[in-house]
Amino acid sequence: MMEHILSLIVFFPLIAMLFGFVVNKDSIKTFGILVAFVEFIFSIILWIGFDTSNAGFQFVEYSPLISRFGVSYYLGVDGISLFLVVLSTLMTLVSLIGLNIKKDIKNLVLAILFLEMTLVGVFLSLDMILFYIFWELSLVPMLYIIGAWGSGQRIYAAIKFFLYTFAGSAFMLVGILYIGYQYYLATGSWSFSIPDWHLLVLPFGAQLWLFGAFFIAFAVKVPMFPFHTWLPYAHGQAPTVGSVLLAAVMLKMGTYAFVRFSLPFFPDASVYFLYPIAVVAIIMVIYASMVAYAQEDMKQVIAYSSIAHMGIIILGTFAMNVEGITGSIFLMLSHGIVSGALFMLVGVIYDRRHTKMISEFGGL
Repeated sequence: MMEHILSLIVFFPLIAMLFGFVVNKDSIKTFGILVAFVEFIFSIILWIGFDTSNAGFQFVEYSPLISRFGVSYYLGVDGISLFLVVLSTLMTLVSLIGLNIKKDIKNLVLAILFLEMTLVGVFLSLDMILFYIFWELSLVPMLYIIGAWGSGQRIYAAIKFFLYTFAGSAFMLVGILYIGYQYYLATGSWSFSIPDWHLLVLPFGAQLWLFGAFFIAFAVKVPMFPFHTWLPYAHGQAPTVGSVLLAAVMLKMGTYAFVRFSLPFFPDASVYFLYPIAVVAIIMVIYASMVAYAQEDMKQVIAYSSIAHMGIIILGTFAMNVEGITGSIFLMLSHGIVSGALFMLVGVIYDRRHTKMISEFGGL
């Protein structure tokens, strides 16, 4: 089992989702919780089997997909991605247990399981094309969850979320193809494997442009100031389960990508842009906290405070030392649990009173 544990963790929710189409609507929530629980157990087995003394990628699975262009099915886990996988499976389980929507619940549960597959895929992919596919696929279920089960301006919020993140990722795709081509020029063979790209030394000028292309995709996802305007809308209109998964896991995709790609692929550019990014991160912390103070809607307070927390994570990542990066990964996990829990608390009181306005809860 252990030699294929990563494939199992990635595709188990997808296979279960396909089975879910024939499950009765009344028992679909129980089915979803059961699937999420088994997936969580798989991630715990992965954690137990993980060798902490080995700094490289473990449980690696590799098979070529498009040999001519070096595209492969390549999965692996290291200390950075391990706990993000555990976080993804835990928060999916928690959000399904707390699910209390009656409308089209079957579609919602299946969308959540599909989302879980894409999130875990992002953290375990060691091939850039595979990573990009999971990265973009994660938008589809979240667009559906916000658009179909949200409140108020849900269609506007869903489309804004989708267009922002999709447009940002287009720059990254160009960057990925360019680096693949540079690798081809340097070695004579195509490869989109992350360990192979670590060996590639890019000229400083190319690093600056590529860092910018990847930065836009990650900054929108985090979201960093001034790319953050989609987040309060998405959180404000999303159902509780959407907010929990968005805040707890999806925002971490951006911060994870900075640690996984920006620093090792473009080290010179990362140092070059260190101060501007640090300034933006400090603006994020102060500005988002101030805006959070001024909110009247409880969900918006948590949404803006999430932006401030992400600013601290970015600051830690670009401190360029072990303490900063370790701290930022620790904060990714703790923020994932805390923000998810806060959104669930808001969900509880919203179900009781059908309002998220702080002014309605005097003395709570």
